[in-house]
Amino acid sequence: MNDYAGQHEVISENMTSLITGELTRYVQELKQERKSHFHDGRKAQQHIETCWKQLEASKRRFERDCKEADRAQQYFEKMDADINVTKADVEKARQQAQLRHQMAEDSKAEYSSTLQKFNSEQHDHYYTHIPNIFQKIQEMEERRIVRIGESMKTFAEVDRQVIPIIGKCLDEITKAAESIDHKNDSQLVIEAFKSGFEPPGDIDFEDFTQPMKRTVSESSLSNSRGDGKSEPKFGGKSKGKLWPFIKKNKLSLKLGAGPEDFSNLPPEQRRKKLQQKVDELNKDIQKEMDQRDALTKMKDVYIKNPQMGDAASVDHRLAELGQNIEKLRLEVQKFEGWLAEVEGRLPVRTEQARRQSGLYEAQNTSAVNSCAQDRESPDGSYTEEQSQETEMKVPATDFDDEFDDEEPLPTIGTCKALYTFEGQNEGTISVAEGEMLYVIEEDKGDGWTRIRRNEDEEGYVPTSYVEVYLDKNAKGAMTYI
Repeated sequence: MNDYAGQHEVISENMTSLITGELTRYVQELKQERKSHFHDGRKAQQHIETCWKQLEASKRRFERDCKEADRAQQYFEKMDADINVTKADVEKARQQAQLRHQMAEDSKAEYSSTLQKFNSEQHDHYYTHIPNIFQKIQEMEERRIVRIGESMKTFAEVDRQVIPIIGKCLDEITKAAESIDHKNDSQLVIEAFKSGFEPPGDIDFEDFTQPMKRTVSESSLSNSRGDGKSEPKFGGKSKGKLWPFIKKNKLSLKLGAGPEDFSNLPPEQRRKKLQQKVDELNKDIQKEMDQRDALTKMKDVYIKNPQMGDAASVDHRLAELGQNIEKLRLEVQKFEGWLAEVEGRLPVRTEQARRQSGLYEAQNTSAVNSCAQDRESPDGSYTEEQSQETEMKVPATDFDDEFDDEEPLPTIGTCKALYTFEGQNEGTISVAEGEMLYVIEEDKGDGWTRIRRNEDEEGYVPTSYVEVYLDKNAKGAMTYI
């Protein structure tokens, strides 16, 4: 898929460099050339208009001079026919008439010359200059069309070059899709996330008709608690379900990091984590030893060649490395001991060992790991004590629990918030001083009580922050402060 996408990137890069960039520069050149041709056309049009104006001016001047010469001739003839006019006045009128006639002849010659020149300019304008300009524009457009065709051919060639590689990529994608082994993939997921828990044994029949102490089979879903409390009870629908199908994110991030020995994890996941931790510590030890060996060699060189450095300057660092290696080896021994414990007794740990190493904290490890934590109470156990009189109920397993909402836990009492608590960690809930809330799970010895404000808001608060009033049928009339 990456190679397939890479070929499209190659097409994009080649189109950008060979087509888009070149066409952008060519368009700028065409704009300049077109602008030049239009400028030449405007100049030719202005020139012919100027010639036309000169012709009109010459024509009007010739017409005016002809009229002036005709009036001067008529005036001369009138003066010559009048017997009362002196000879000098007649001669003056004659000379004036001759002058006007001469001016008219000059204007005629100028008009004729201007007319011939305009006709020549007009012929050149319409038959030479303008056709040449239009021809250049036409040639420019033809070059543009040819260039577009060349760009289309370039695009086709660029695309054709990567078609064989794209074909190979598609063949490999098809081959990869056909080689999918769904059974093997499922098995890999199972191996990666299997918990190591063994299915619970049968639950022993408890005969309540006999005045005897109630007992719970050690092979049942949960062992009896070692602190003298009553047997485990399942008060809600969700507590009777197989733990992988319980809703997530109820207690997966209660108080941050989990215990150092990963005792909060299912056995198989714990074994993997411990093995991973041992491998990491061994790598760290090897690094420290490599550094120590390098410094030892350097110290030997300094001893043999004092001018290169002081041999005593590396003693402090060598001592630090020795201490670090010793600490790491102790850590490896500790984790190897836990690893041997979980490998030698994989099914499940005793409740007392879990309580000692669990530190009553949950950890956000993975979606599957958090499923197991959803079932356990804050102290790490997998039981939920409701009341001594509540009947143990194990409803049928509901495998669509991922899609259906769980039934809410029943309330076992009420509580009053003595102080304000800001629940900033996931799994906790904020309360205000004096607020009254419902108790749905009492303190298991870890200092946390599970409460509910309404159907959508529930979580843990420190037991010391609330005053708890348990129902009589739940835990007697005891009150915790």
